[in-house]
Amino acid sequence: MQQTIFFLILVFLFSCSNEKENKIGESLSWSKREISLPQNNSLSTGRSYLSVYSDIYDLTDETKHLLTSTVSIRNTSVNDSIFVTKADYFNTHGKLIRSYVDSPVYLTPMETVEIVIHRRDNLGGSGANFIFEWAVKNPKYEPLFEAVMIWTTGNQGISFTTKGKNYPNN
Repeated sequence: MQQTIFFLILVFLFSCSNEKENKIGESLSWSKREISLPQNNSLSTGRSYLSVYSDIYDLTDETKHLLTSTVSIRNTSVNDSIFVTKADYFNTHGKLIRSYVDSPVYLTPMETVEIVIHRRDNLGGSGANFIFEWAVKNPKYEPLFEAVMIWTTGNQGISFTTKGKNYPNN
């Protein structure tokens, strides 16, 4: 009887390994998505602007709530991959905070990837934004850029969304 209980405990412990948790909880690794785009390609290119809020005012300009932002990059094509060549994050004053993409990265058909700006990362401020540059095979299927901002405490909270818009190429 003791051997059976011991065996069941061992099976339970090994079945609860962190392998699955680590895969789900991994942060996005852009380097695993890097791809070289040919110099003479037939891809259509574009730029998109997305507003993101690191914080939001409450009652006065002296009271702020820090927000967690989830930035979604969505491939709207069911057939073709898309390529993101730039994902730059700017603060309220227009200063570049960080670049998320060093080399072109791909998203497979209908795939979505996220960038999470943690609540404690308040470098962006109330006027933070992204500029994305991208390339697609079929210009009818431009990528979609959206952000969800959220703040919660106890049973109260706020959340809202923003949607990217096309931004002229230089």
